[in-house]
Amino acid sequence: MAKRTPSTLNLLIGIDKPAGMTSHDVVARVRRALNERRVGHAGTLDPLATGVMVVGVGQATRLLGLLTLNTKAYVAQILFGAETNTDDAEGEVTRTADIPAELFDPAFAVEALARTLGPQEQVPPAFSAISVDGVRSYKRARAGEAVELPARPIEVFDALLLGIEEKDGRPLWTVAFTVSKGTYIRALARDLGRALGSAAHLAELRRTASGGIGIGSCLALDGLTVREARARAIDPVAALGVQGVALAERWRSDVLCGRRLPFEALPGRVLGEGTVPERSASLGLSIAGELVALAHVDASSIVMDQVFPQPIGGVRL
Repeated sequence: MAKRTPSTLNLLIGIDKPAGMTSHDVVARVRRALNERRVGHAGTLDPLATGVMVVGVGQATRLLGLLTLNTKAYVAQILFGAETNTDDAEGEVTRTADIPAELFDPAFAVEALARTLGPQEQVPPAFSAISVDGVRSYKRARAGEAVELPARPIEVFDALLLGIEEKDGRPLWTVAFTVSKGTYIRALARDLGRALGSAAHLAELRRTASGGIGIGSCLALDGLTVREARARAIDPVAALGVQGVALAERWRSDVLCGRRLPFEALPGRVLGEGTVPERSASLGLSIAGELVALAHVDASSIVMDQVFPQPIGGVRL
């Protein structure tokens, strides 16, 4: 097996995913645009959806499973009158229902959305990437199998009505949702239709934020360049939610060899007035604006948890 050559580009970037592409398609396009083989993403987006998709390049792929992206924000369009087998506009209609007149009333919609808030159990769509006995649920559903997925705990933090339009005589709600990681907006649309005595599915979806990474931080996939990726890389320390520590250059060899560092390696502003850092505190160690290691504090030193031989760019301390 050929040995993998070191990546020349190591960073996190946000991509504004276009409609009609799978997450795998986006990764393939980023590989070609940046001429890097080692590329991955933090959380899928359905082909119908657009918006924030966090991508790791080179050593930054090692961070993807550690990112604190526990809250997601979306702008969704929910069309009433019919359910589909995929719970969105790409599926086949499986049920139609009458549309109560109040579904055109913004005041009624605001009250209905308020009832969706809070912790709850949600049954994911049958057409989802959840594994059932080692096989993706959507593959079973496409093969005609009856898929019954167990409910999972989620939370809806906010559901703000942005407007109601009429589409082919049916109400189309535009709603800004803020939800916990793992929430399916398609399933929210389906369940909302049922709860209101009708039927509904997701017509459009745009992810506007993933954790603290908003759409304003994202790059267009068309015309993506190495220069642009470097200039607008996501700060990995901020994305991880750890305390950032800028080390002097003289500590680089010790860090890259995985050696423990004495507390004196930490800048005075981190230590405070001669105190030691909180035990077990998670640290992102950077040198010259690049993340070189993730570490934690024990009783007497700074202990390396992960070391990045090719440092990850984008640190802004």
